Amino acid sequence: MSQRLLILSGYFLRNIFFSLAGSIYVILALAYWAIFFPPGQGTPDVDNYILIIGGFGAAMTFLATLTIASRAYRAENYPLIVRLPSRIEYITAVFTSAVLFALVLQGLIAVLALIRGPEVTIGQMLEIPPIWISLNIIAAMLALHASDLVSSGWSRVVIFGFLAVLLILQNSLDRVTGALAELASSLSSAMYAQQWEGLANAFGQLSAWFYGSGRGILGSVLGVLFWPVRSIVDAIFAGYFTPTQALAPAVLVLYATILFLIASDLFASKDLEMTE
Repeated sequence: MSQRLLILSGYFLRNIFFSLAGSIYVILALAYWAIFFPPGQGTPDVDNYILIIGGFGAAMTFLATLTIASRAYRAENYPLIVRLPSRIEYITAVFTSAVLFALVLQGLIAVLALIRGPEVTIGQMLEIPPIWISLNIIAAMLALHASDLVSSGWSRVVIFGFLAVLLILQNSLDRVTGALAELASSLSSAMYAQQWEGLANAFGQLSAWFYGSGRGILGSVLGVLFWPVRSIVDAIFAGYFTPTQALAPAVLVLYATILFLIASDLFASKDLEMTE
């Protein structure tokens, strides 16, 4: 299995490195370095160095995964899929090659940015790989779900729609809970008008819950879901990780593992209609 993964990953890596898309990505990486880390000006502080290059790595991983997944979904690769004992090996190779490609470009930018750059201590150097790699992994899994290779029916609409709802709730929690409380109160009044006292009392209690403890409970739940990203950013600006914040990259990898299991199930059970 490992030998098949190495061969497939090498095939996809060679495919993107020696393609027009790969050349464009390399040019984009150099342009990114020239814009955000101009050699004549010097590199900003270490926290900006970590965040800017980490953001580049996540974005590049997302784009590279989409590119490799689209190439992997071509009909010319159908003989590769049917010869594999499991389809899961195929998307694993796509995922691995995309992450490796992005890490190569990210490492290139990281080295170039050190020209007249900040002084990075050994401790900071040890903290950087888990941050960048975990962000790249979660970006690759999101890109896989956005690609035609993995998506089945409305699967990507459901997944990204769910993420969009969570982000909206996170950013507008007070307004959303207030609107839900008013809606529940209106339904309660309507139920009382129809003399449905049981439903009216239930909606009245729901309205009171949204106005009271419900807002705090929802905020806590959403805070836990988005805790890894917030913890990583806070730790970078603070200059160190607390024992709890050090678990944030591992939690991101856990999220990515859940997404990979969903992607594996979708890809293993879908009917392949590969493009020419």
